[in-house]
Amino acid sequence: METLKFKTNIKCGGCIATVTPFLNDLNTVQSWKVDVDSADKVLTVEGSASAPEVINILDKAGFKAEKI
Repeated sequence: METLKFKTNIKCGGCIATVTPFLNDLNTVQSWKVDVDSADKVLTVEGSASAPEVINILDKAGFKAEKI
């Protein structure tokens, strides 16, 4: 299992609710969480997903992500 981290523009619980179905539908994502208290709003993804796959799915949900 690989851990990927992304700087995002996910700011609040409502944003997390919006991205939840998108990230949960990815078979390659086993778990994920967003640290909305950090300045970079870091999304941590565990599983076998690739960085472009996660960035693309967040884009479809209306959010930006940059691998860190």
